[in-house]
Amino acid sequence: MAKQVLPQELADIALRLCHSLSSLSFSAPVTHVYNPLEYAWRGYRSYLEYAAWQPPILLVGMNPGPWGMAQTGVPFGDKDLVSSWLGITAAVNRPPREHPKRPVQGFDCPRGEVSGQRLWGWARDRFGSPERFFQKFFVANYCPLSFMEESGRNRTPDKLPVAERKTLFHTCDSALEETVRLIAPEWVLGIGKFAAGRAAAACRELDVRIESVPHPSPASPLANQGWSRLMDARLAELGCDGIRSSS
Repeated sequence: MAKQVLPQELADIALRLCHSLSSLSFSAPVTHVYNPLEYAWRGYRSYLEYAAWQPPILLVGMNPGPWGMAQTGVPFGDKDLVSSWLGITAAVNRPPREHPKRPVQGFDCPRGEVSGQRLWGWARDRFGSPERFFQKFFVANYCPLSFMEESGRNRTPDKLPVAERKTLFHTCDSALEETVRLIAPEWVLGIGKFAAGRAAAACRELDVRIESVPHPSPASPLANQGWSRLMDARLAELGCDGIRSSS
């Protein structure tokens, strides 16, 4: 039987990460920075209750999407799937400095998160229940911050200036390493090349296999042709267990 991971231990890692990131500043073209681990903490903390096992596979995303985790506090957190499948409907506050074109409306947000719809929809269709999924997988984000330009355009961490990236990555690397040590998975799979690269840097001293899986972003032409099929094929190629839940 798999060992239990106390959700509080993962919560402590997140709180330490928030504290370390609170002193960082970011220059133009970034004008607004959201940290959903602060204003949407209830949703994230509720999500951690699913960390009841030490699953063999840790899936790692890049950072919150504006219509996903930035709204709900849950990684890849499309509001409809977070509420209907994961059963999370926690209250969400607002960031201290809100972009007028990117309001935080929590579970009242009128938009869905395509990447989250694909990832959690795949999990639902393959495993049926969240409990079966989380026995095999856990999903985390490498960086908890969402960056926006004056226009409202999303800016990903890899596009930040070198000096800002260096400090940010050092902090997020440490948190990811802690997370991997705690969960002790056999595999860390970056959702996209960036996340896989950061996982390789953060976990270089750990005995864990690191690979990448396709990102479900609508910006990916391949993902738009059927991400679930791509995900299944990649997991089969890697030889990971748990592609489908046993009945």
